[in-house]
Amino acid sequence: MKRLVYAILILLMAAPAVFAGKPGRSYVIGFYNLENLFDTYHDEGKNDYEYLPDGANQWTDVKYNKKLHNMASVIRAMADENKAFHSILGVSEIENRHVLEDLVSQPEIAGANFQIVHYDGPDRRGVDVALLYRPEHFQVIESQSIPFTLEGTSIDFGMTDDEKDYFRTRDILMVRGLLDGEMFAFFVAHLPSRLGGKSGALRDRGGEIIYRRSMELMQEFPGIKIVAMGDMNDNPTDPSMTKYVNAKEKIGEVGPENFFSPFMSMYKAGYGSLAYRGVWSIFDIIIVNSNLCNAPKGTLEIKPIVNKKYYARIFRQPFMTNQEGQYKDTPKRTLADTGVEGYSDHYPTYIVVSNKK
Repeated sequence: MKRLVYAILILLMAAPAVFAGKPGRSYVIGFYNLENLFDTYHDEGKNDYEYLPDGANQWTDVKYNKKLHNMASVIRAMADENKAFHSILGVSEIENRHVLEDLVSQPEIAGANFQIVHYDGPDRRGVDVALLYRPEHFQVIESQSIPFTLEGTSIDFGMTDDEKDYFRTRDILMVRGLLDGEMFAFFVAHLPSRLGGKSGALRDRGGEIIYRRSMELMQEFPGIKIVAMGDMNDNPTDPSMTKYVNAKEKIGEVGPENFFSPFMSMYKAGYGSLAYRGVWSIFDIIIVNSNLCNAPKGTLEIKPIVNKKYYARIFRQPFMTNQEGQYKDTPKRTLADTGVEGYSDHYPTYIVVSNKK
């Protein structure tokens, strides 16, 4: 009997469940750009040809399965560090619901029982955003795929009418529900890329869309706690975040019409979630509204998690990082000359919310 009790205690200590349930009331909320998580089949109407077996990347089932394993390994590694799987994980650069179903069933993370919120969007390559959540922590009430339109704004995009008509990008996902009984809304975005000289005004518009919908939710549901996350293709100090989302660097600056941007101070201190031509950026941003950083006692609020100073974490481990060569110390992206060697060209980011004492 003593041996049985001892064995049970060891299993409980090893299980990633520190954040689970109400006693600790702490939850991990994160975002991960999965860098081109495509299956091996063509989606009608989408330009996914480079990710087919006979395409430029010779994207076979072997490569696809290795990619799934690598993505799941990172998510599992974060769970091991936090002693809990994410309660909420926003993802981007995923082709469809099928790849997410394959991902959440990987043995490394199947025990999290992640559920999926996903809509097929208008992006010409076929990449979307989605939300993974643990149903024992978060109960979905409604979700919305918000179109990325260029109408109803005073922003000057510097585009012709034909260019505006042709423009397509990812919708912005909004999911509202109860996290540990408290009303939350989560936004997941992948704002327009900088490639091809795309105007920053497009990303400004993305920030504006998130902000306007957030203010509507706060009016409709007083006290609602809002988390907006995504690959913003901008840094925390760019206008899309500071002007159009109205994000502030310090909690003391945050009022009812502001967001708190925990990555702003980290970016100024030299942190980065991706590198391009030797320059580090933080595009993988998570921001929270005033109700989550100035929370009433006994409710969930954002907590400092890095050096008791920073309210966010960039998850960077050696196995995810190039250890030598031209790209040393940068994220080990998916494709290499020898096949699927890496993970993503972005590091994942997360925050932790817990009960305010």
